[in-house]
Amino acid sequence: MSDFPFQGLNLAITTPFDAAGRIDYDRLEQNVERYLAAGVRSFLFSSGTGMHVYLSRQESEELIRRGARMVNGRAKVIAQTSALLVEDVVERTSRARDAGADGVMVLPPFFEGPTDDQGIVDFYSEVAKAGLPVIGYNVPQAVGVAVTPDLLEQLNQIPGFCAVKDSSGDLAKQAALIRTGRFVMNGADPLVPYALYAGCDGLIWGGANFAPKTCVALVEAAAERKWDEVRALWKMLEPSMGLIWEGDYVQSVYAAADLIGYGAGVPRKPLRALAPEKLPVLRRSLEALMEREAI
Repeated sequence: MSDFPFQGLNLAITTPFDAAGRIDYDRLEQNVERYLAAGVRSFLFSSGTGMHVYLSRQESEELIRRGARMVNGRAKVIAQTSALLVEDVVERTSRARDAGADGVMVLPPFFEGPTDDQGIVDFYSEVAKAGLPVIGYNVPQAVGVAVTPDLLEQLNQIPGFCAVKDSSGDLAKQAALIRTGRFVMNGADPLVPYALYAGCDGLIWGGANFAPKTCVALVEAAAERKWDEVRALWKMLEPSMGLIWEGDYVQSVYAAADLIGYGAGVPRKPLRALAPEKLPVLRRSLEALMEREAI
């Protein structure tokens, strides 16, 4: 589907923090340049991996504004604008548009929000009025709302609704969404090659923070249907991508990125750095990637 604006790898970039817990924009710019050099052509700022829920509204908006300026048209820019109040989501989306974002990713209403299909449709209809392509977010294990094939069809009747990111981790359910013919993006790290083979339209990938060169190469090989090459690249990636999905996801991505050279400090409180006793296992899972990803 060549008209999909966010094909391929969209990096859910980590948000760097300094020792005092403030956003480190110098390090962010350094990492953006490194990822661009590695072949990344789309960034998602204020993602879950980037600790969106632990940024103030002002911090998130500033992160998106500065991130878009750093990218400076060299790649796509997606912004997460999720919030509890629909009015806040619309305002954040408008500000992301004004900052130069190409699209937004938005969680469905969460924390005792509506769970019926019409309530979800009404919510995204309001968000889409802000004038940017909207990527919905299917992560039922976190928000209690599941995007089913039927709901996805309804959402696609909204002008401006672009796609759904599926982070359910269930390949069968993702394949059912793909079979609708609507745009679907995989957001579950351990499913990447299988989702690509099943026909997903793009990836929003947090684990790519620590292996951008290999992840870009895998996505390019899949686009050319070089499945033997995909399998060889996935053999290097799978140990770490499987490990980070088992728990402590954000902490593990930050730690792995630091080990390989794309450091972003440590996650912001209330999260802590990955427990020291877990580092040896993580380091072993990265062994096959170290030389390839050296910067």
